[in-house]
Amino acid sequence: MKLDKEELEELTRLHGTLQKSKMAIGDLELQKATLIDSVRQLKKEFTAAEDKLIEKYGKDSIINMQTGEVKQKDNG
Repeated sequence: MKLDKEELEELTRLHGTLQKSKMAIGDLELQKATLIDSVRQLKKEFTAAEDKLIEKYGKDSIINMQTGEVKQKDNG
């Protein structure tokens, strides 16, 4: 017994599509892992920059991210 030509072609096509989809998922997972690592590194860098600014301007300072203006928090 043997598959007919159409059955074999369909099975081969579906298998190929499945394999490509699995590879695409793997690639996306690698991209995701790389982005997660980048975010972790950026968080560390941001925290270090923030700590530096806190040391310079004080822990109660508020920085306007658009203008760069630094104000002290109202404690009232």
